[in-house]
Amino acid sequence: MSGAPAKKRVLQTTVAAAAAGVVVFAPLAPAPSLAQAGAPVEIRIGANAGFTRIEFAGVVGARARVRQDGRTVVVRIGTTAAPDVSRLRVDPPKGLEKIETRAAQGATELVLTLAEGAGATSGAADGAVWLNLYAPARDGDDLRRSPVPIGGAVPVAAEVKGQQTIMRFDWSGPVGAAVFRRGEAVWAVFDHAARMQMKGEGLNGARWAAGPDFTAVRIPVEPGQAVAARAEGSTWVVTIGGTAPAPSGVDIERDDAVKASLTARMAGATRTVWLTDPMIGDRFAAVTALAPGKGLKVGRRTVDAGFLPTAHGLAVETPTDDLSVTADGDLVTVTRPRGLTLSSPTAGLERAAEGADAPRAASRPALIPADWSADAGEGGFIARHRGLQDAAERESGRAAEDPRAPIEARLAYARFLVGHGLGFEAVGVLNALIKQTPAMQGVAEVRGLRGAARASIGRFNEAEADFSSGALAGDPSTKVWQGYVAAQQGDWANARRLFAAGAGVVDGFAPEWRARFGAAHAMAAVETGDADAARELLAYVFSQPNVSAPDQLTARLVQARLFELDEKPERALAVYKAVARAPLDGIATPARLGVIKLEMAKGALKADAAAAQLEALKWRWRGDATELAVIRTLGELYLSQGRYREALTTLKTAGSKIVTLPGGDRLQADLDNAFRALFLEGAADGLQPVQALALFFDFRELTPVGADGDEMVRRLARRLIDVDLLDQAAELLKYQAENRLDGVAKAQVSTNLAAVYLMNRQPEEALKALWSSRTTLLPAAMNLERRALEARALMELGRYEHALEVLGKDTSPAARDVRADILWKQQQWGAAAALYDQRLGDRWKETAVPLSEVEETRLIRAGAGYSLARDAGALTRLSKNYAGFAEGARSPGAIRVALAGLDGGDSGRPQDFAALSAGADAYAGWIAQTKAEFRAKTGAGQ
Repeated sequence: MSGAPAKKRVLQTTVAAAAAGVVVFAPLAPAPSLAQAGAPVEIRIGANAGFTRIEFAGVVGARARVRQDGRTVVVRIGTTAAPDVSRLRVDPPKGLEKIETRAAQGATELVLTLAEGAGATSGAADGAVWLNLYAPARDGDDLRRSPVPIGGAVPVAAEVKGQQTIMRFDWSGPVGAAVFRRGEAVWAVFDHAARMQMKGEGLNGARWAAGPDFTAVRIPVEPGQAVAARAEGSTWVVTIGGTAPAPSGVDIERDDAVKASLTARMAGATRTVWLTDPMIGDRFAAVTALAPGKGLKVGRRTVDAGFLPTAHGLAVETPTDDLSVTADGDLVTVTRPRGLTLSSPTAGLERAAEGADAPRAASRPALIPADWSADAGEGGFIARHRGLQDAAERESGRAAEDPRAPIEARLAYARFLVGHGLGFEAVGVLNALIKQTPAMQGVAEVRGLRGAARASIGRFNEAEADFSSGALAGDPSTKVWQGYVAAQQGDWANARRLFAAGAGVVDGFAPEWRARFGAAHAMAAVETGDADAARELLAYVFSQPNVSAPDQLTARLVQARLFELDEKPERALAVYKAVARAPLDGIATPARLGVIKLEMAKGALKADAAAAQLEALKWRWRGDATELAVIRTLGELYLSQGRYREALTTLKTAGSKIVTLPGGDRLQADLDNAFRALFLEGAADGLQPVQALALFFDFRELTPVGADGDEMVRRLARRLIDVDLLDQAAELLKYQAENRLDGVAKAQVSTNLAAVYLMNRQPEEALKALWSSRTTLLPAAMNLERRALEARALMELGRYEHALEVLGKDTSPAARDVRADILWKQQQWGAAAALYDQRLGDRWKETAVPLSEVEETRLIRAGAGYSLARDAGALTRLSKNYAGFAEGARSPGAIRVALAGLDGGDSGRPQDFAALSAGADAYAGWIAQTKAEFRAKTGAGQ
């Protein structure tokens, strides 16, 4: 193959960067001047849920070299000027234990020490050298560390031993693979993208290509050579030639559960990769799987797909354009939008003559004709049942030993049971038939019979699963049943559409089912406002012979709803009261609900009495649209009375089955609207803060994600902060940030949480809240606020230099306040006083407005600072401007002392101002200011 012409060169080597997730990059340094675009070395950082990326860009940074030795990663940068890595030191990303810089000959080396169990990969892209850091795996993590070796290239070594060529693919972590022969080549496909660094004998003609999330290698081989694959740790070993062991571990079965499909059971399947064979030009799929080795020994072909023998994994060929190959856990499903073209499931079964007394198959797979329930003949029902049951048992016993045994007797028995309304028994017979002969899932009559039996006993979701089978697609008798199921679940518009699709076959059903379908269709017409259609359908129901009492009562219930639609409440009430006396809860409960609604509308029933009756009715009948209507009515009644806790409790206690019904979304909407009224529109403002908090926490899962949810939490947190319930406010904000939000919204709430922690003298928790919500592309105002909070927390921990490093050159008001407090704590009196003075600005001109608590603190500290720094000029100016504000101030004595000036040699000593500094508590002023900002943000008092 090495001498093949150019047209046979295959899979030209490509370099593809496979990213594990989307990473948004932002300059690492806090100020633009520290990481200027176009600088010799620019360090940028970004993160997602899987890893953190550090980029080295710029004229010099882009030529950086990366090497790794165990947990140590060394980045060599060709400049003696060490880059600024202070941010990585202050807040190292996950997976990084520490970072150091060291001088090297003509260069600087950054030494990164990884945390135990962490990993790293590197490469170059877009004019920068990048380094990805992977945090140590935690229990339950689904993320796998990148198996691509440092540098991005996988060493591939090949050697020839006798008649065999052995290739070793040395990945640095577990990868899924597929190895198989196709035509004159062996393919090795892996589920990660990487460069293949191939060397050694036996590689002539081998080519590789990488896609976004895979790498494929094609190796030309001689005809007849065997291929084998095995894993040695994270290294895949592919052997070509010699004798290969027989592969096993991949089993292909037919699956007719929804549509005709083929399912391959293959443990550890990871990815489906579609490839184009460069020699033939057709597409085929390779399904990779993790070790240990597993393959398909013998190929298999159908009209739509062909399975190749494999040494490991799975390979699927197809002549179609719409074949779907899906890997999900240990299952690989192969199908087409309308199912595969496969032979009939009953093609291999023997045929048996049906008994003379056995019910014959209906003309439609889901039809129930009247003759199935006919018991003419000697012995009646009991004798006929016994005969059919005995025949079915004999046939089932034979099927246990012979998979080709017929199915006629079991189907006849199932028809008999369905025709007599014995749905539970029919489901049992049909389940046993499918268990013995799984291919029966693809038989239309089996699915139709079981769906009808399930629907008749109220198992609507299971029935819908049968009716959705590909075997019943387009069948009108199935549409009738689906319309009936939709009506029982309150999906009225869909019920009408489905009944209309099956209208041509309704008369083929037994009379009792014609009555039930007609009543359900009539109710759907009433609920969609079509009174004329409802009248015609009720007339059809009442014309059916021998309609049972329950079916007649159901029709009368529909008639009462029709009277309501015709605005005849008295007639409707009379019918409801008559039906409500029936000893059948499924019919009496909706009738009783109708009575309660009409009597409340007349004013004959007070709200408290109606609520008591509805509470009792709520437990009388459960699981369908009737319970949904009762709960919504009761919830609306409580809301109209202002009984919010009872309303939320009622709406919340609806079972999960109810919420999934058609119309269940309206129940959730009722819950959401009630919760919004309480915590967004001010309905809960009349409650005590602790009571409001208790109500919020009892129903906190209703908090909407996004701006409205943030506003709810801020409003409630503000009320708690106002009464100094800081622990409760922190708990509220923490739950919201950790369980409800992501991205910018999480960062905003975490910023508020950090402020609350700081007010509560918990700087460590404040830092955790800020660092755990760090993300890129935050609004500029939020970044300034977070930076100031982070610096204040570090200041409270005594880490003054780190705090100043975080502030950088930030000149925002909040940053200047923190910087002044830091300088004050460092006893840099003059610098601190100048900042306090700057923050006062031209406030001295507004003599008619008294100073606020924060402004008094700034004035006192400015004066004391100038005195301690012996800056007489500045103190004189300050005293001249602000002496008049002492009258009417909160602390007039402290202001006068601070502005008194340098009085002799001893008055300027630090101890003379100890009491003064203690009185001017900047932290208390900051807390008061932060509370005021919370009130302003939530619109308190408006």
